[in-house]
Amino acid sequence: MPRVTLQTIADRVGVSRMTVSNAFSRPDQLSPALRERVLAAAQELGYAGPDPTARALAKGTTGAVGILLTDSLRYAFTDLVAGGFLAAIAAELAPTGLAITLLTSSGSGDVVPARDVAIDGAVVYSCDPTSPAVSWLRRRHLPMVFVDQDQVDDVSSVNIADREGARAAAQHLVDLGHRRFAIAMNGENGRHGFIADPSALVEGHASRQRRLGWFDALEPAGLKPAFIRHPLEQTEDVRRDARLLLSAADRPTAFLCFSDTTAVGVRQAAEDLGLRIPEDLSIVGFDDGPVAVRMQPALTTVRQDVVEKGRAAAAALTEAIRGSRAGATAPVSHVVLPTELVVRGSSGPAPRTPV
Repeated sequence: MPRVTLQTIADRVGVSRMTVSNAFSRPDQLSPALRERVLAAAQELGYAGPDPTARALAKGTTGAVGILLTDSLRYAFTDLVAGGFLAAIAAELAPTGLAITLLTSSGSGDVVPARDVAIDGAVVYSCDPTSPAVSWLRRRHLPMVFVDQDQVDDVSSVNIADREGARAAAQHLVDLGHRRFAIAMNGENGRHGFIADPSALVEGHASRQRRLGWFDALEPAGLKPAFIRHPLEQTEDVRRDARLLLSAADRPTAFLCFSDTTAVGVRQAAEDLGLRIPEDLSIVGFDDGPVAVRMQPALTTVRQDVVEKGRAAAAALTEAIRGSRAGATAPVSHVVLPTELVVRGSSGPAPRTPV
């Protein structure tokens, strides 16, 4: 079957090729009756519409925005907090007609998504600071928004009060009388396992801010926690190393966790050893995602509003893209959303007797 083109439809209806093109891309230029005739002929001939690539070239836009993630795209589908954030962006962008393209921050061979994928703008979400992907996006001079990243003067950003939230979590446990602490951190690159000097790590924005917040409360009390670190999805590794810490004679009575997902691994380690929560061990997470209320007992954690974070990121990116299309520079904004300590059943007073 010969390929159906705009000219094919024009010949069938008896109009010009431009009239057919306008029926798809500029319907206000045609009467409703004529447009209906053109579209009916297109459907009869099996024409799917103008080629998206050609349309993008003609308009100078792609109709899509990129969301730059960590090295693993799987994270976007398995982590409920990340999923909530992405869903909020999708809902906010829906009225604009912009599609979402997920980009990994790594590259494979000659393909570097941040450099090669056609997009009109990008949200950089919680990426490793050593990744070259952000540099590629900046070189392309794309409208961008940073989320859970260090602020820069010329890019709008949306962050949460990580340090304040972490400080409140640690102070909560100090006030409950705990003196033996452990911290379970997350990070994709760099050292994993037991970390003697966490200040020497190359950390992302959220990791560094939460570590600083915990130490804001622990250091004045003269407390030095044990420290373990693993990639976000490696719950079994967290479980293994937490079990080693909790097996020691001077085991921690309190565990501070980078995320609720990390807290799951610590909870499993406590179960392996027959420790009671919170009588023998208190656990505090971060995020207040769906897993927090599913745990038994429910997890004390730091709440962040991932839906509002997604909305704010999408709004800032839409504004930046609008300014770029108009040949203007959109105002740069830096939003910091509040966090809140949510006390539930996983935290309680330090054990009365030495353990």
